[in-house]
Amino acid sequence: TLHGIIMIFFNIMPGLFGGIGNYLLPIMVGAPEVVFPRANLYSLLLQPIAFALVVSSLYCEISGGTGWTLYPPLSTSITTLSVDCIISGLIISGIASVMSSVNFVCTFNSLKCIGMLLDRQLPTSWSIYLTSVLLLLTLPVLTAAFCMLLADRHYNTMLFDPTNAGDPILYQHLFWVFGHPEVYVLILPAFGIISLVLASTTSKEVFGNQTMIIAMASIAIIGCLVWVHHMYTSGVEVDTRSYFTTTTFLIALPTGNKIFNWICTLQSTTVSRYLGILQIVMAFIITFTLGGTT
Repeated sequence: TLHGIIMIFFNIMPGLFGGIGNYLLPIMVGAPEVVFPRANLYSLLLQPIAFALVVSSLYCEISGGTGWTLYPPLSTSITTLSVDCIISGLIISGIASVMSSVNFVCTFNSLKCIGMLLDRQLPTSWSIYLTSVLLLLTLPVLTAAFCMLLADRHYNTMLFDPTNAGDPILYQHLFWVFGHPEVYVLILPAFGIISLVLASTTSKEVFGNQTMIIAMASIAIIGCLVWVHHMYTSGVEVDTRSYFTTTTFLIALPTGNKIFNWICTLQSTTVSRYLGILQIVMAFIITFTLGGTT
């Protein structure tokens, strides 16, 4: 349970999105600082509180062995303080992420230097911007699901209890409406970093700069429409399965475009003193391609 939660919410997201975004986004749009520095500080200070709550679940009664998805009825039947600590920590972490996302969106839109057009922004700054938009769209849904879970646990609302006209599948929908875009929240900043490393080490613009931006926007849009492919074992009807399977296949198109653009950028460069860094980029491209084919 804690392996998944800590890895996603307290390791990759604060590092790739929060850390890299706070450092690189103002530099790339030509701003001296983010729009709301104090809100930025509050979001940073909320993360250790959320992390402490989640980790404290290990020491509360019998721990919260519900899996990182916190599916009911398991998460509602384990009536220990540990599950409450996990849920509360994730809600606070979500609030911190929303504050950072608002900050990044406003910085991207409002603090661009004079003459900086949207289509000339670097793919890295676009990746942070699109990640922020994804979080603003999906985190409120996840927070609502967690609040409903707390209400089921403490106020007997039975929203997810099938014996009282509740529906546990509703929680799965609410969770994965966030859970699948979260995959792209984790990978889009990495895409931006790879593009930045390539542009820096080859001393040229990434091949197809604008198509890279369009590809990331397409990935973000389609990524919000495919969440049910995480729920096929829940008994989804055939037509619904067909739609979500087809839409999932569509994500391969913009992703493939990014892969080929990176390869074209690499092909047009000569061996440089940055060979070690370029080998890491090539390893990422190969690993990501092999992972995508599975």
